[in-house]
Amino acid sequence: MRLFLLVIFFLSSLLMAFSQGVIRGKVLNKVNNQPIAFANVIVLNTEFGAISDENGFYEITNVPTGLYNVRASFVGFKSRTVFEVQVTLSRSVQLDFELEEDASELSEVIVSSEFSRSEETPLSVRKLNSNEIERYPGGNRDISKVIQALPGVASTPSFRNDILIRGGAPNENKFFIDEIEVPVINHFATQGSSGGPVGVLNVNLIKNVDLIAGGFPANRMDALSSFFEIQLKEGRRDKMATQLTLGASELTLSNEGPLGEKTTYLLSARRSYLQGLFKLLGLPFLPTFNDFQLKTITKINDKTELTFIGVGAIDKFALNQDIPENETEEERENRLYLLDVLPVQDQWNYATGVKLKRFHENGFWTFVLSRNMLNNYSEKYSANDESSPDNLLFNYLSQESENKFRAENSIFKPGFTFKYGVNYEYSRYYIQNFDRSTLANTGEVINVESTSKFNHYGAFVSASKYVNDERLLITGGVRMDGADFGETAKNPLNQFSPRVSFSYQLKPNLFVTANSGIYYQKPSYTVLGFKDSAGELVNQLNDVRFIRNSQLIAGIEWLIRDKNRRFTAEVFYKKYSNYPSSVRNGISLANLGADFGVIGNEPVESNSEGRAYGVEMLAQQRLFNDFYGIASLTLVRSEFTNPNTEGYIPSSWDNRFIVSLTAGKRFGKDWEIGGRWRFLGGVPYTPYDYEESSLISTWDLRNQPVLDYSQINAIRLKGFHQLDLRLDKKYYFKKWSLNWYVDVQNVYNFRAEQPPLLVPVRDTEGNILVDPNDPGRYQLKYLENPAGSVLPTVGIIVDF
Repeated sequence: MRLFLLVIFFLSSLLMAFSQGVIRGKVLNKVNNQPIAFANVIVLNTEFGAISDENGFYEITNVPTGLYNVRASFVGFKSRTVFEVQVTLSRSVQLDFELEEDASELSEVIVSSEFSRSEETPLSVRKLNSNEIERYPGGNRDISKVIQALPGVASTPSFRNDILIRGGAPNENKFFIDEIEVPVINHFATQGSSGGPVGVLNVNLIKNVDLIAGGFPANRMDALSSFFEIQLKEGRRDKMATQLTLGASELTLSNEGPLGEKTTYLLSARRSYLQGLFKLLGLPFLPTFNDFQLKTITKINDKTELTFIGVGAIDKFALNQDIPENETEEERENRLYLLDVLPVQDQWNYATGVKLKRFHENGFWTFVLSRNMLNNYSEKYSANDESSPDNLLFNYLSQESENKFRAENSIFKPGFTFKYGVNYEYSRYYIQNFDRSTLANTGEVINVESTSKFNHYGAFVSASKYVNDERLLITGGVRMDGADFGETAKNPLNQFSPRVSFSYQLKPNLFVTANSGIYYQKPSYTVLGFKDSAGELVNQLNDVRFIRNSQLIAGIEWLIRDKNRRFTAEVFYKKYSNYPSSVRNGISLANLGADFGVIGNEPVESNSEGRAYGVEMLAQQRLFNDFYGIASLTLVRSEFTNPNTEGYIPSSWDNRFIVSLTAGKRFGKDWEIGGRWRFLGGVPYTPYDYEESSLISTWDLRNQPVLDYSQINAIRLKGFHQLDLRLDKKYYFKKWSLNWYVDVQNVYNFRAEQPPLLVPVRDTEGNILVDPNDPGRYQLKYLENPAGSVLPTVGIIVDF
């Protein structure tokens, strides 16, 4: 009997051991990278914890599988909490902490950095961690879709990832991965903008994302609406690990591990099979995408760290001319219209860079050297008939390449931070463009091949100072930028960019904040490198300028630390000037960009003005008692002037009203359910010019209708709303783990109103009918064009 009980006890203990995980890592001084010995690391709301050794290492063992919040603290430093740490059996959790020194003698009233309040950006910062991104309902593991839950961020009802922040256009955002700029984060990107249908980044590799929607730090340049600071995880230091993800449209493989004693790596590759699904559904377009990511970190010594990243994507967009079975007349008309409009497109891009971080006694130097390139090719034949060169409507090839260098020095002293730095950028823009569609507007065919080269240079200095026992934080900075794409732009004093922020602590967890700043962004390369048929850089001759944006922001923030809860409210005002407008159409380019193709490849003048203003509110609950949620409300107006209209009119990004509600609950046995509901006010649009479009000469040149820019944004769509749900289940085994999920977008199948299509009337053979009352015109008709359908996704994630 004793032997039997001993065996049962041994097997039970063994089974218990298999159901326990390990959390290990290092605790470091963020300023000088020195290890912090004897720091406390605890798993909140449990009995588990550890103390770091003399080298800063700690290890917490026997932690049951699940999701936890983990906090590190040490006397004289601000504590830091990492939320939603996933503990599994297949691998230990690698969790490092970088703590900041706390100079205040009243440390009990200074909030910890659990919601990442930064000295340089004490307001308008929103943070998402890897688990929040991965489980987001309707996000389908796409960072561009996930951020739509945050205040001030609008989205479109179509299947695009246009990021519209506080009434700004999608090309007003900049993306940094581990402080290295990555201009393109979406597949099938719109050149001259930033949108696209599918994100490039693999969320398996992302540690956290910071969205900075205002109060931009002085070391960031060339954006007007937001900066995204994306931090990738560090590869495992102990052993190799692999993750395999099977989704509705792609297969993703991720791998990480050590490359010797001093180097770790992260690697990801993804292959889509979306084209097969679209062909089965009978859709007229077949997209194929592939992407890859790589990150290595080499600890050269205790004071020197080298980071390398590489991100790339290859996209192909083909037409499907097969006729689906049981096609309705409406489906037939839509398919034929899309086949007439959509070009064949090939696109690839990459960004690669190295970051050298050299610590000194009270700070560190950061050196960044990077290169990125976008290659965009598209062509279109009339009736998609490639048998004759005379059928070619347009053939477009362009390349954007940038080589960048940045050097910054960050100096930290008790209650005071000082930074300064310089940057330089050499860029090349190549274009080969044949376009017959301009014949109707200009009387000539564009046939240009040219290369343009540009230099961009800048410098900044900034400082942050705590006063009044760290209750008041004052941050100020100045940067200047210059470039040789225009006469005015050459002088950096013309782009003098000051900014100042204040944050005052009314109560231990209550802050008021304010910011004022002037920011600049250069126009897109499609604008800067445009040449006419004579080979002249037209927009350089027009003295195209940096776009200028003056901002005022004020807000209040209330933190409830013991419940991981945050409430914020901010009002903002943005004033645009020097915005480029189309000479051909007389409209601001701010009203373009939410579609596929190319934006800005035409003559422009820097004579448009704009404004965006509103209020946004956020309530955020980080994981607490197995519940989490985000609720946001934004009231916004976005308006621009156009040379062919009087006064301000609503821009294409004028949603006016944005609501996003996201919540989730974790249950026993590792079940989890989440939901998101969002509502957006309808945006305005420009109707078609029926008379001009129906001309045979016009339609044969363009294969699509002409917009009536005399009625720019004269009609407003109805509001759009959608409910997304997601169900997750996790299984933990000794050497591997499994997560399957079901994600359903647009559960109640809401059909969002979109601008109607203007399409030709065809006979049974597909030929366009001529207007019997006017032989010089085709017969055209309007078709409803609603967007939205139920989109279920089933995914499987395997870790081993």
